[in-house]
Amino acid sequence: MYQTSYNRNWYAMTDAVVVKTLCQSIKQMRLNKNMSQDELAERSGISRITISRMETGKAINLLTFVQILRALENLDLLNYLNIEPEVSPMQVMEERAKYRKKASPKQ
Repeated sequence: MYQTSYNRNWYAMTDAVVVKTLCQSIKQMRLNKNMSQDELAERSGISRITISRMETGKAINLLTFVQILRALENLDLLNYLNIEPEVSPMQVMEERAKYRKKASPKQ
């Protein structure tokens, strides 16, 4: 069985090794779904040759990466890249202080 490691030292890797590691992971995702390169090519709209090259560690563009993740039904992996800005507790308190606390008496 394929073991996924979440504790890689990405900073210790060269860029080429990072690309190769990601490409190997995508290949493993495809194999885990029992999908051929041809099937992935058809689902993603990318040529089988591009998929083959990617799986051997050749760099692909970001659009191709997204199309492959979509075809593999793994777009949710991109959630780790979507970082929302944090709001400080002081900002929350300041914003709450602006809200009205009472209604004005009717005259």
